[in-house]
Amino acid sequence: MKITGFEVISFETLVDRISFGQLMSDHRVVQTLTKVLTDEGAEGYYFGGHFHGDQDGLLASDRALIVNFLGPVLAGHDPMDREEIWRQLWAAKLPENVCSVIDLALWDLAGRVTGLPVHKLLGGARDRVKAYASSFNNLGMPDEYASHALECVRQGYRAYKIHPYHYWNPSTREPALPRPSYVEWDIEVCRAVRAAVGDDMVLMFDPWGTYHTYDDALRVGRELERLGFCWYEHPMPEYRVESYVQLAADLDIPICSPEIAEGGIHTRAEWIRRRASDISRIDVLRGGITGAMKMMAVCDAFGLRCELHMSGFGNLQVLAATSEDVSEYYERGLVGPGVRYDATPAYLEAACDPLDPDGFVTVPQAPGLGYQVKWDYIDDHRLAEDFRAEAVAPLHPR
Repeated sequence: MKITGFEVISFETLVDRISFGQLMSDHRVVQTLTKVLTDEGAEGYYFGGHFHGDQDGLLASDRALIVNFLGPVLAGHDPMDREEIWRQLWAAKLPENVCSVIDLALWDLAGRVTGLPVHKLLGGARDRVKAYASSFNNLGMPDEYASHALECVRQGYRAYKIHPYHYWNPSTREPALPRPSYVEWDIEVCRAVRAAVGDDMVLMFDPWGTYHTYDDALRVGRELERLGFCWYEHPMPEYRVESYVQLAADLDIPICSPEIAEGGIHTRAEWIRRRASDISRIDVLRGGITGAMKMMAVCDAFGLRCELHMSGFGNLQVLAATSEDVSEYYERGLVGPGVRYDATPAYLEAACDPLDPDGFVTVPQAPGLGYQVKWDYIDDHRLAEDFRAEAVAPLHPR
């Protein structure tokens, strides 16, 4: 079997989001389906590739890069040579998410050809994983966060992560620039949620790098320790690695980072060496399934946890191939009041991650990543494409 090229299908679909403190129901977005094509007719798929996992489609520049550049470059290669392709794409200094989408589609192809879910190809470890509800930013006042956390408890969640205020001023309820950080408000949210859900609920906190002074990050961390939070995620900009080294040494609560820093396993290995965090973090858009599994092995060797960032089919397959000792939780979300997260996407026959009553998610068992695609919906909502060669011309030496 040989790769003959790639196709990226763009189509419209509707989602619920919370933006600047407002619920946006049936918000129209562009979703993408990347296909790897072969000379034997077998195909592999990946939905999404930009922003929040497999929920948002690739940008036009990424789509052009995959079809017009990587298609010809990888044509004739064995699609089962994922390790070699992964190394070559990484060496080519391509965008991380683009390399990752190719890797994910190749893993889906392998699963479909063998009739197995990807986690069984990787070496299965579990079929169900603990889930936590991961909130949108800017849900409202502290009592509104508390009410939402209680609703998540009623749904069966045993863990909840707070994304507090970002690009939104809780005092005025209006969009705002990110500085200064809303430290007092953030602390009040954490106190309100803990008081509402009690001591048995596992809580995490992720201000998404908004604390630009060490004192702010330290102050919030001290309060999280007092409140018994499980981890403190991405408190400061992640290019300030030495500040993380100091924070991890000064706080008892585990620091969970880097979340979005580029460099995949290479950046995260350096953070481990420098003891810049206590829990590492990666997702399948920062190196694909191949890169994520490498990161799990590195953390396992050091006796550290590596908690996966974001939801999605790819992350669930990685979790199912990894011991709970290394990666404990699945980030289910983003969720918020009025957001219909449990609704099956219109382009799929079955949702990725239905929540079981005990707070677990059962991993999809269909071949590959687990997609059951509604092709008629995609065809009916397909968008026209205009890929131009000049979009990738700078990659070619003159």
